[in-house]
Amino acid sequence: MSETVSITQKPGFKNLLSGLDGSRKALQLLAIASQHKQPILFMANTVAELNELEDEIQFLNQNKKEILRFSDWETLPYDAFSPHQDIISQRLETLAKLTETKNPIVLTTVASCITRLCPKHHLDAQRFHLKEGQELPLEQLSRKLTNAGYLNVENVHEHGEYAIRGALMDVFPMGAESPIRIDWFDNEIESIRWFDPETQRSISKVSEIKMLPAKEFPTTSQGIQQFRQAFRERFETNPLSSPIYQDISSGIIPAGIEYYLPLFFEKTASIFEYLPDNALIIRSDNFNDQFASIQLDFRSRHESLNYNIERPILKPDEICLREDELFSQLNQYTSIIFSAAGDHPNYKALDTVKIDSKAAQPLGKLQDFLTKTSTRVLIVAESAGRREALLDLLKKHNIKPKQVDSWEAFTKSTKSLAITEGNIGRGFIIGEKLALIPESEILGERVSQHRRRNKQNNISEDAIIRNLTELRLNAPVVHIDHGVGRYLGLTNLEIDGQETELLTLGYANDAKLYVPVSSLQLISRYTGADEDTAPLHKLGTDKWSVAKQKAAEKARDTAAELLEIYAKREARVGYSFAKPDDQYELFSAGFPFEETPDQQMAIDAVMADMSTKKPMDRLVCGDVGFGKTEVAMRAAFLAVQDGKQVAVLVPTTLLAQQHYENFCDRFADWPVEIELLSRFRSGKQSNTSIDRLESGKADIVVGTHKLIQSDIKFANLGLVIIDEEHRFGVKQKEQFKALRAEVDILTLTATPIPRTLNMSLSGIRDLSIIATPPAKRLSVKTFVKQKDEHQIKEAILRELHRGGQVYYLHNEVQTIQKTAQELEELIPEARVIVGHGQMRERELEQVMSDFYHKRANVLVCSTIIETGIDIPNANTIIIERADKFGLAQLHQLRGRVGRSHHQAYAYLLTPNDRKVTGDAEKRLEAITLADTLGAGFTLATHDLEIRGTGELLGDGQSGHIEHVGFSLFMDMLDRAVKSLKNGESPDIDITSPAQTDVNLRVPALIPEEYLGDVHSRLILYKRIASAKSSEELKDLQVEMIDRFGLLPEATKNLFRQTELKLKAESLGINKIEANAKEGKIYFGSKTPVDPMKLIKLIQTKPDTYKLVGSDTLKFLASMHNAEERFQQTTMTLELLH
Repeated sequence: MSETVSITQKPGFKNLLSGLDGSRKALQLLAIASQHKQPILFMANTVAELNELEDEIQFLNQNKKEILRFSDWETLPYDAFSPHQDIISQRLETLAKLTETKNPIVLTTVASCITRLCPKHHLDAQRFHLKEGQELPLEQLSRKLTNAGYLNVENVHEHGEYAIRGALMDVFPMGAESPIRIDWFDNEIESIRWFDPETQRSISKVSEIKMLPAKEFPTTSQGIQQFRQAFRERFETNPLSSPIYQDISSGIIPAGIEYYLPLFFEKTASIFEYLPDNALIIRSDNFNDQFASIQLDFRSRHESLNYNIERPILKPDEICLREDELFSQLNQYTSIIFSAAGDHPNYKALDTVKIDSKAAQPLGKLQDFLTKTSTRVLIVAESAGRREALLDLLKKHNIKPKQVDSWEAFTKSTKSLAITEGNIGRGFIIGEKLALIPESEILGERVSQHRRRNKQNNISEDAIIRNLTELRLNAPVVHIDHGVGRYLGLTNLEIDGQETELLTLGYANDAKLYVPVSSLQLISRYTGADEDTAPLHKLGTDKWSVAKQKAAEKARDTAAELLEIYAKREARVGYSFAKPDDQYELFSAGFPFEETPDQQMAIDAVMADMSTKKPMDRLVCGDVGFGKTEVAMRAAFLAVQDGKQVAVLVPTTLLAQQHYENFCDRFADWPVEIELLSRFRSGKQSNTSIDRLESGKADIVVGTHKLIQSDIKFANLGLVIIDEEHRFGVKQKEQFKALRAEVDILTLTATPIPRTLNMSLSGIRDLSIIATPPAKRLSVKTFVKQKDEHQIKEAILRELHRGGQVYYLHNEVQTIQKTAQELEELIPEARVIVGHGQMRERELEQVMSDFYHKRANVLVCSTIIETGIDIPNANTIIIERADKFGLAQLHQLRGRVGRSHHQAYAYLLTPNDRKVTGDAEKRLEAITLADTLGAGFTLATHDLEIRGTGELLGDGQSGHIEHVGFSLFMDMLDRAVKSLKNGESPDIDITSPAQTDVNLRVPALIPEEYLGDVHSRLILYKRIASAKSSEELKDLQVEMIDRFGLLPEATKNLFRQTELKLKAESLGINKIEANAKEGKIYFGSKTPVDPMKLIKLIQTKPDTYKLVGSDTLKFLASMHNAEERFQQTTMTLELLH
């Protein structure tokens, strides 16, 4: 729908276009781009305006023009923070594409346009191509990357990183969606593959890739020299007293270095120098005011920070363009000024069509407009759920729009009234042809927040062995035969003339125990009490065996108790739902993100449970925001499709509202009736919902504990979904127990329960764990600081500056208003509101609605936000008196932010005047360390893991767990359950599981030169030792070759040795030895090997095989190398099978 736009093209000429506010700006911009085949630079005043405009252009962009975004740094002027690497990546990609792309539309902000940038020659000097077949030695590429600012790391996860492993290199190029893995043959690049940074596994091949520098300034020796010289000339302070100067001199890139960028260059550039001469520049009519406001911001921050001699700062004019420079640059191009004032010849504003719920005809204004207008009308809802809700509302008033897929589909159709989904802020009429009405114009507010997250493939394979990743030096570990010691690192020793890598454990009285890497399955991380109070056992005493025996007895009792519950469950018969069909597949396809592997496993398990006659009782554990709700929705769909009703029980009214909206959204395209029962509903609404439930007209109901009161009757209840069960009271939990006898139950929780429970309790209470984060979520940067007004102001301004929102948690209702008032005085530009649990429900609902719809950007609140409030735009949380919270609660609160692709920040404030207790200090330290995604499962502390077990098993066994460690207790429980299931008496004396010792006197290890990182080696040793089959070992080999290159001989030996061990264990063999002349096989007392087979073997081959004593088979052969020893031993084992 483009119309002719008359523009005078002359450098310095300003074309004024009036009547352009809201979404009309996006439409006009696209019309100009379509008519004038020229590059366009649009300067938004703020980041919020930029985000809105970008969404609207994506919706209206019929001609699929290339849109480039040049983002803000998202930091404050002179900030001591650096932008996230993803932002730098996007900025560099846009600058590079500006010189390559034909006539793009570049969207940016005034602040980004006036900030000085690297000159073009910096990009040109550091750009290069990588191609298959290219002659480029690995060392040379490594130097090139280091010069271009790439960081050499162990594993590549973020833009601008690279890692070397033998003849392989992983790199995350700036501007690329995924990292690449490069394989060499001699000095030639043999292959380039994309790989997944989460799993480190390859995805697909690529023949060529463009490389950009990793920084906006040079990190070469010349660049550093230039910086040092400019720093000394520019500042009068002693450079040796400045950490910034010292860091750069040492090749370290300090945070906040971007505000020293001009010191790296003799002359800087601006974005205008990257634009072609024929570019059109579009800005708003209040551009000058915005420019003045940014200058004022820089000057005031310069005045307040200029006193620090350790961190001297540049003048605002050195970082930003001066006024004369800016307008001199602008005058080289044709400008177009967008003004909101006046009328546009072709785009008209909509008359109000807003609903008036008190009028006799609530939609009277919309009906009048539709009756009188001759234009075709498109209504735009913000999501599929909102579209269905809107269709229901319109249908009641006899307005029946047809559904279309997009704006483009509507413009090409002849429909007079249609509805679609998209992001549009304000409505308008185009000429006499079309009218566009967003739902916010009908309902009076924007309903949803747009998440900027893409569907991305994310394959994670083996998260189970991660329990060794947090193993730090001196951390307590448990050896099943020797008790609790301390991990002292990996050591290389020569045994039988062969170099062997061993794990060193320290015990009481400085005793050391060396554990071969092939026996790592005997070792687990000690969790169950505080690290400092973990016991330290003495080697060679019976203290450990006594503790172990007591724990084993307790495990046996617990197992019997659990089996009783299990037997009762098995005896019950429930409803068997129909298996998922095509309709279910269609519903699943409507999920906008790629399922993570853990999530898919949880979904599959729930579907399998529901399809059997046994009533389902499954617990789905997943960190905050990892996709548990989708699992529940799939289950709900299956139940409703089979004619059953679903009840969704949640602990708080706020969470009920959120789940209700999410369910409406997800089921929008399906004939499913959803009701809400909570205190936010009026009595009349609640009674209608209750009647609909009883008559069977409602399919799904979301509500608080009201739902399980005796006056509520269901027509045909088949599935109950309980969210955060541990937050309900004892009385409610008793009611849940009664429910379990009748219907399928699916419980969701974010309280971390360790993976080990999964093995121990499988079949007792079914458990699924989702530990893989969704694609494109950044972990939350966590800071523990003493309360300080300046820090608080900086943190809030940093978030507001990038158009975001802030939670400020103050958990004392008496003083919460005073705190809000202080924040308003500290930051006058913030729009502050207050929310806490003692407010009336309606009032609280209004507060949350105001924050959700961005009418306020700072919410001062109590812990009421702890569960389920999902506001992707809020990415900073400040928690006062963080020392008063438990670890699980801090983790839960921190999970409120970081729910989009933006870097999120959590500030945990402690009091200045009071001493924080030792326990609180440890909790704060733990939460700071565990800032990875999915940390709910790795916060391996007493606080979390014991609570997790208590919840499943009752709290009686905490003491026993403390004595032997969590993992071992779970292992004991697992064995006791298996024994009782098989009708055997559990063996109380649990020692190391029967395992075979294989020593062929060949080197079997992962050499340090092949894999330098101790942690990675340790994890792989553990994974190899824990492999249960040849297939698992093959998969591991494939993965290692993919990640680190071809296996060295010693590592091949390690795999072959482990395979031998697996075969030998199945034959009940205790030990295998071999040297150049002979080998010995020692049988255990319970070997399944047929004695007749053994006698026959010795009789047929007396020169080779001999029996030594009653339990040892000796074989004689010439075995001078590793290959011969493996062949001979393997052949012997096969003869015994």
